[in-house]
Amino acid sequence: MAITTLGHAQVDRSSYPAPGPAPKIELKDPDTFTLDNGLKVFVVENHKLPRVAFSLVIDRDPILEKEKAGMTGFVGEMLMAGTTNRTKDQLDEEVDFIGASLSAGSTSLYGASLKEHQGKILDLMADVLFHPSFPQEELDKLKKQSLTGLAASKDEPDAISSRLVGKLVYGKDHPYGEIRTEESIEAIGLEDIKAYYEAYFKPNIAYLAIVGDIDKEEAEKVVKAHFGSWERGQVPEMNYPVPTPPEQNKVALVDRSASVQSVIDVAYPLEMKLTNDDYLDTRVLNYILGGGSSSRLFMNLREDKGFTYGAYSSIGTDELVASFSAGASVRTEVTDSAVTEIIYEINHIVDEGVTADELEAAKANLSGSFGRSLESPSTLARFAINIERYGLPSDFYKTYLQRLSALTVGDINAAARKYIKPENMYITIVGNGAEIEDKLEQFGPVSLYDNWGDPAKEIEMTDANMTAEEVVGNYIKAIGGEEAVKAIETAKVKVKAEVQGQVIEMTMAYDDPGMRFSQKVGMMGNTVSNTVLEEGKGTVSAMGQNKELTDEQYEEAKMNMFIFPEIHFEELMYSLELDGVKDIDGQNAYKVIVSNPTGAKSVNYYSVETGLKLKSENEKTGEITYSDYQERNGVKYAMEMVVKSPMIPAPLNTKVESLEFNVELTDEDFK
Repeated sequence: MAITTLGHAQVDRSSYPAPGPAPKIELKDPDTFTLDNGLKVFVVENHKLPRVAFSLVIDRDPILEKEKAGMTGFVGEMLMAGTTNRTKDQLDEEVDFIGASLSAGSTSLYGASLKEHQGKILDLMADVLFHPSFPQEELDKLKKQSLTGLAASKDEPDAISSRLVGKLVYGKDHPYGEIRTEESIEAIGLEDIKAYYEAYFKPNIAYLAIVGDIDKEEAEKVVKAHFGSWERGQVPEMNYPVPTPPEQNKVALVDRSASVQSVIDVAYPLEMKLTNDDYLDTRVLNYILGGGSSSRLFMNLREDKGFTYGAYSSIGTDELVASFSAGASVRTEVTDSAVTEIIYEINHIVDEGVTADELEAAKANLSGSFGRSLESPSTLARFAINIERYGLPSDFYKTYLQRLSALTVGDINAAARKYIKPENMYITIVGNGAEIEDKLEQFGPVSLYDNWGDPAKEIEMTDANMTAEEVVGNYIKAIGGEEAVKAIETAKVKVKAEVQGQVIEMTMAYDDPGMRFSQKVGMMGNTVSNTVLEEGKGTVSAMGQNKELTDEQYEEAKMNMFIFPEIHFEELMYSLELDGVKDIDGQNAYKVIVSNPTGAKSVNYYSVETGLKLKSENEKTGEITYSDYQERNGVKYAMEMVVKSPMIPAPLNTKVESLEFNVELTDEDFK
């Protein structure tokens, strides 16, 4: 033990000094007033800078949008799309001219400017609030963008996990569990946006926070002038059943064959409001379990096991219903081990509790975060609105640090036993089912779900004797037969696609006998990238840089260097595995796992009905969906392909512009 003598006192330097009393927070209550129409206003004076900000919040119940799911996501953009007095461009120009900010959401409107332009920004806010024009062309554009984003997220692992967890934890008939679909987006019309606006944008459920170089007297004058004529109205109120955790742990798996990682999320619903006596206890509890880089989950799964870059947990707060969540993204081969460790930490914090050192570290972190938040004047306005909105005690924030400091190990352990449910969890995984499904059965029966969080269709193979080789053979027959396919030795294919307004052109040259392949990608007349594969080597050129592929990378790329790869599987010594029948966009398809001699894998799906290839997946390069097969030289070729790759921000809907079989190729085609 290290002891230092200071005068007559001794200091034990082997332990932390005891914390002092929590500082008392002196928070100045914002000035407040309420208009005759019910609009509640909070004014936080801050004269350090000649700026002022106006934040309007609409306090409505969550809405179950059902067949119009996604509608509220358009409201803010539609409000900003122009008014009966100004077009969208005029509105944007006027905001930019004064160097201001103006934005809207489905439950908010925000404007900020220099003090000298206060009147102008209020005029613009009022125009947006009272005179939106809701142009049809803007809704059409937003719907198109939403559908593009939806297509991109359809196979994105984190998005799949979010949809699955939402539906399991809250239920698809709960506002927090419903999801957007192509059908729901397409069903949204202008009348829905207008009806929402007319129903919910009412002053009697609104709060206005004003922060900046302004006092109460001036605030009352300008607010009455701009918002005093806003008419109050009856607002729909909603009630929903409170979701409950499962009676026992349930394992839910989304099979995503292209995944090299598994997205794990352990979750269940819980009730936790700001007014709950255990609110602060659960903040501390979560910080210790998975709230940061020093938490138990992080230290276990990353620092000790090296399974992931980060593992975290959360205990939410919500007036309706919240949730507990803990998870990480891990390598496929350690999926079951990671689930084991997450469950271990959840059980351990309930059974063994937390330590005094962990408690003090959590208090210090949360105290620091709270203190830093007070540096922003808008925090005081948010506090005031929360107190009014959620019925909090008037000193809720003033006593925050004292209440936090008073928490004991016993308090946190009691909260763990009360709110952590090791036996009532949804254990969800998005990953390569062929590699992990059997290993997950140790945690309970495994239920399969699709990319939209719905139970996956269980499809039985009608022919129990079907083999992967027969499936591939049927595909070759479907596109023209072995003789016709083998007769195609060279090809040149040009395809076009549009992404984010830019036209992309791709030209592929295939020389099967010569074992040569090239793919040139161009935009605006310039070559963006060029990939060339020749027997035994490969080069990728992009942005003026040339990269030689490693032997392993070449072998993996070689799986796609042939016009019809299936005709070469046997000679390349690729192994095939039939992994049942899956639903691919409404069609039953055989799932065939293709492995090359180095272990690289791709997954192909072939229609049970037609034999044609519907989709291919690769864990590194992404996926391609095939459609519109047309015959050329006696062989069918997919003329439309949707390409999804980690290297591009959105799916590429490609169409074949030209297709030439057995065309003469030169060395120039492979440079």
